[in-house]
Amino acid sequence: MTLNPARTLDIDPLLDDPATRIVVCCGSGGVGKTTTAAALGLRAAERGRKVVVLTIDPARRLAQSMGIDSLDNVPRQVKGARGDGELHAMMLDMKRTFDEIVEAHADAERARAILDNPFYQSLSAGFAGTQEYMAMEKLGQLRSRDEWDLIVVDTPPSRSALDFLDAPQRLGSFLDGKLIRLLMAPAKIGGRAGMKFLNVGMSMMTGTLGKLLGGQLLRDVQTFVAAMDTTFGGFRTRADATYKLLQAPGTAFLVVAAPERDALREAAYFVERLAAERMPLAGLVLNRVHGSGAGRLSAERALAAAENLDERRIVDQAAGKEEVRTSPEDPEAHPETAPAPGSPAPAEAPSDPTIEQLTAGLLRLHAERMHVVAREQRTRDRFTALHPEVAVTEIAALPGDVHDLAGLRDIGERLAAGGTPAGAV
Repeated sequence: MTLNPARTLDIDPLLDDPATRIVVCCGSGGVGKTTTAAALGLRAAERGRKVVVLTIDPARRLAQSMGIDSLDNVPRQVKGARGDGELHAMMLDMKRTFDEIVEAHADAERARAILDNPFYQSLSAGFAGTQEYMAMEKLGQLRSRDEWDLIVVDTPPSRSALDFLDAPQRLGSFLDGKLIRLLMAPAKIGGRAGMKFLNVGMSMMTGTLGKLLGGQLLRDVQTFVAAMDTTFGGFRTRADATYKLLQAPGTAFLVVAAPERDALREAAYFVERLAAERMPLAGLVLNRVHGSGAGRLSAERALAAAENLDERRIVDQAAGKEEVRTSPEDPEAHPETAPAPGSPAPAEAPSDPTIEQLTAGLLRLHAERMHVVAREQRTRDRFTALHPEVAVTEIAALPGDVHDLAGLRDIGERLAAGGTPAGAV
């Protein structure tokens, strides 16, 4: 399984280019985005750049693999990276990031009113799209400091590739939407006029919402939007700025996928969306690709050879049983060694597998592997036929999980190698 060199993604020039300031690893859940992001960050750091890896993965695998007890909303330096660069890592704290926005754009009294508001606490902890928005908010904060040569982002896992791109604008639209503005109107009018407007002009709407949401929740929402009045415009402004940052030439998107139909279908959808939004796609990282060091032996030939060995073994066993009947070790030939009538028959000792049995088993395993290799190749070929312009690099499937810097370093080397899985032909 070899890649066309014209379509091979060259990782090192991308990481070494000073113009590359942000690398975004995106794709569906469970395809290895977190490990890929960490490996890219380590490789860039060991090639001399000051790097921070931002992960959104709550499983804390990144911290464990980097030898850090835990990650939080503040970059932590990773010890053990080689070379002249630096590697830092952090894990998004969604609520803390939201709190920081409030604290930065409201005075102390109003910030406390917002932070203590029950509706805000619910919104900041679990509103749909909040995690994706806060990931981009944190990215904007990191980039504005100009402290890092390179920021590597591990995007949130999501059911749809669109969530990551839509969330900033979706949350900004919600917070700047007509309903929120309508709820905010009485506070803006203020005083008795505001109360009169609330009691008369909004009585029907608030009555309906009160029945649907509950009176206390409605009051919490109204208190929240009144306190957030000065910060609403900032959400839309930052969402727009983040979107432009993602489109800038210094950003590179890497779509990560497994060589499976569903994962590559979503990868293709993501590629098309990135192109439609004019966002810079560097290429596709195809993770957990299987290969074989004996690719010239087809699955069909391996299965045929295994069957021949089985047939020969059966014939040999039949001959062996014939020999036993005439063997001087036959109990009938030695009555004194025969078991007493009525006694249980002696248990037969398990025999070790023969060379033929072991060989037949290995041939069947090889046939299964070749079927997997062929299926993955067909799936990949369908993707490249649809998107021949997308550069690809591959990472071979590993026998276990990556759990330390040595493993991340190995992944980085495989990424930079350009694609042929270990043992592939």
